[in-house]
Amino acid sequence: MLDYNQPIHRATSEVPQPRSPAGFNMLELVSLLWRRKIAIVGAALLGATLAVTVGKSLTPRYTATAQLYVDPRELQLVDRELTPRAQDVSGMSMVVESQARLITSNSVLLQVIQQANLDKDPEFGGGDARSLMSSLLGLDGLHVRAPSAADQNEVQLAALDALNKHITIRKTEKSFIVDIEVWSTDPAKAAMLANTLTNTYLKDSRNSQALAARRATNDLSGRLKELRERLRNAETVLATYKAQNNFVGTQDALISDQQLSASNQRLSAARAATLDAQARLDQIEASRRTAADAGAIPEALQSPTIANLRAQYADARKKYAEQTAELGPRHPALRQTEKQVEDLKRTISEEIERFAQSAKNDLTRARDYEASLNRALEAQKRQSVQLSQAAVRLRELEREADASRDVYQSFLKRSRETEEQESLNTSAARVIGEATVPQRRSFPPAMSLFAMIGFIFGGLLAAGWFVAAEHLFSGATAPEPTRRERAPEPGIAKMPPETAPQAPPLALVEKPLIARLQEADIIRTLGAILAVGGGTDLTRLGWPTLRSGFPLTTLLNALRDMRAAVARRAGGKAMPVVAMVGAGETTERSVTALNFALAAARDGSRVLMIDADHQAHNLSSKMNRSGKSEPSRLGWLSIGSKGAREIKTVNGISVLPVAEGDTGKAAEAIRKAVAQARSTGGYDLVILDGPAMPLSAAGRKLLDGTDALVAVLPISLDINDSMEEILSALGGAERKLVGVVLNELAPMAQTRQRGRQYA
Repeated sequence: MLDYNQPIHRATSEVPQPRSPAGFNMLELVSLLWRRKIAIVGAALLGATLAVTVGKSLTPRYTATAQLYVDPRELQLVDRELTPRAQDVSGMSMVVESQARLITSNSVLLQVIQQANLDKDPEFGGGDARSLMSSLLGLDGLHVRAPSAADQNEVQLAALDALNKHITIRKTEKSFIVDIEVWSTDPAKAAMLANTLTNTYLKDSRNSQALAARRATNDLSGRLKELRERLRNAETVLATYKAQNNFVGTQDALISDQQLSASNQRLSAARAATLDAQARLDQIEASRRTAADAGAIPEALQSPTIANLRAQYADARKKYAEQTAELGPRHPALRQTEKQVEDLKRTISEEIERFAQSAKNDLTRARDYEASLNRALEAQKRQSVQLSQAAVRLRELEREADASRDVYQSFLKRSRETEEQESLNTSAARVIGEATVPQRRSFPPAMSLFAMIGFIFGGLLAAGWFVAAEHLFSGATAPEPTRRERAPEPGIAKMPPETAPQAPPLALVEKPLIARLQEADIIRTLGAILAVGGGTDLTRLGWPTLRSGFPLTTLLNALRDMRAAVARRAGGKAMPVVAMVGAGETTERSVTALNFALAAARDGSRVLMIDADHQAHNLSSKMNRSGKSEPSRLGWLSIGSKGAREIKTVNGISVLPVAEGDTGKAAEAIRKAVAQARSTGGYDLVILDGPAMPLSAAGRKLLDGTDALVAVLPISLDINDSMEEILSALGGAERKLVGVVLNELAPMAQTRQRGRQYA
C-alpha cells in the first residue's frame, strides 16, 4: 500500500535510523498512569480532604423565600384612573418587571434597614466595635465622640450595599409571581428580612399611589382658581356684548328674529287683503258700468236693506203694472205709483253706490296697512343684518365661554376623583407566601460533593504533573524530517554517503489527501440508455458515475476536502484550476475526473471541464458522439484554431473538447480558454482531464499554469510504483499535489455491442 511516511524512491541499501518519539501515544499514557496509580490516588484523597476542610470552614448561609403576586391590572374604583393601565401582554410583563426592580430600590431597602436596625448588625456592615470601644474608654473616664451625620450616612450606605448582595429577585416566567430570596447566616433573620422587605414594598407602593394622587389633586386644585376666573371673565364679556348689541330673546331664537318672522307673515296677509279689496271694487265697478242689475253683486245680495228695497221695488212694479192696465196714463194714482217705483230704484242705486264707496275705502285702508308693514319689515331687515354681523363675534365669545366651562368642569371633576383616590388602594399586589425559617442551609453544598470535586481535581492534577514531568525530563527530541532522495541519473554511479557532496535539503512535500473510488459509490450505465432529449447528460456517457441521492458518503467527503485544499492552494483566486494526472490506462483518469466534476457540481459549484489529453482525448470522443450534444447547447467559450465550442450539460458542468492541431498549440489554446473563463467569472472551478503521462514539454508548461494537482492511481497496478512514476514525471510541480484518488473500480470492458441498448 502507499505509505507517505517512507521515501518514494526506495533504496535497499539505506537502513532506517531509529528516531525518538515526539510525544506519547495512548498505550504509553495508560502505562505511565498505571505505574503512578498509588501516587495519583493519594493525591486524589488529599484533594478530597482539603476540599472537605475548606467546606467546613465556610460560613453557612440560609435562604428564606417570600412569594409576591404583582398584578398589573389595578382595581378600577373610579371611572378613570390616575395612570393608564397596561393592556397587552408585553406591556403587563414590563410592568411586573418594573415592580420587581422597585422591590430592591434604595427607598425600600433604607426603610428595611431602619426597621430591622441593620446599620447595627455586623453582618451588614455595622457592629459593636464602637460600643465596645465606648465601654473600654468609659472605664478610664473618657467618652467617645458621638457619631456625626456623615458617619451615620456612611454606615447606612454600607448596610444598603450589603443588603443588596443578600437579596435575589426572581420572576417566574409567564406569570405575575415574584420570588424574593434573602440569605443570612441566621435562618430566623433571613425569614424576618424577607417578610419585612415584602411588607415594606407593599406599604411603599400604597404610599406612592397616595402621594401621586395627592400631588395630582394639589396641581388640579391650583389650576381650578385660574380656570374659574377665566370662565367668569368669558361669561361676563359674553353678557355685556349681548346687551350692547341687543341680543335679547328666548333660548331658541332672538326677539328680532321672531319679530321679523311675524312681520313677514302679517305683510303677506295684508297683501292678500289688498288684493281681495281690489277684486271686490273691480267687480262692483264692472257691475255698475254694465247694463246688468247692479244689485247682483255679492254684497248687495247679502245686504238686508237691499233685499227689503228690492222687495218693495218688486211690489211697486207689480202695482204699477196692474194700474196701467186698469187706469189711464194720466190717472193720479198711476202717476203716484210710477213715482214710487222711481224712488225705490234711485234708493237701490244709492245703496249700491255706498257699497262701492265702502269697497274703495277698504282698498285704500288695505294699501296703507300693507305699506306700513312693508316699511316696518325693511327696518327689521336692516336690524337683522346688523345683528348677523355682530353674531360672528357673539358665537366666538360663546365658544370661548363653552370651552372654558368644559375645561373647568373637567378639572373640577378630576380634582374630586383624585382627592378620593388618596384614601383608596387600587394596587392588586399581595403576599401569597410568607417566608418561613429555612431548615437547611443554601451554601455551602453537602460535604460529599466537596469530597467528590476535591478527589477528581486532585487525581487530575497529579496525573497531569506526572505526564508533564515524563514529557519534559525524558530527553525526547524532535525527529528529523524525512527527505526524498532523487534516483541517480543513468550512467552516474551513486556516491557513498561519506563521499557524496552535501546537497541542499529538499523541501518537504505536503501529505496529500486520499480518496477511494469504489464500486459502492458508482452506478454503471451504457451509453444512450434512458437518454433524455433536453441536452447532454454526463451520467449517460457509458462511464461509471456517482450514485444520486448519497450526499454523505466517504468518497464525497474526501472530494470536498480535496476541493478545499485546492482553494487554499489557489490563494484566494475566484476560479482555481486543478489538473487530474495518472498512470496507466487514461480512461480511468478521465472517469475519475468526470466523477470529481460531478461531485463538485452536486455541491453547487459551477464547473468547467477541459479535455487536456491531446493524445487519447477520451472525454472529447464521448462528447462528440452522435446525439450527445446539440447546436443550441453550445456556449460562448471556444478553444483552438477551429473554435471547439463549449458544451453545456444538464448536470451543471460545461465541457470544452480537445482542440485540433499539435500538442503545443492545444496547450496554448487551453491556457487562453482558462484566462477567458477567469476574466468573465462564469465558473467556480476548472478541471483539466490530463495531460497524459509521460509529460511532454507542452504538458509540463500546461501544469505550470494550474493551481493544484490530483493523482489517479488504479489498484490494478502497483500504487507505489505508479506514485513514484508520477512524482518523477512532475518534477518541481510535485508541490502542487493535493490529493490522490485510488481507483478501485473493476476494469471496463473494451468491446461494446453496437446497435443495441442495455439497461
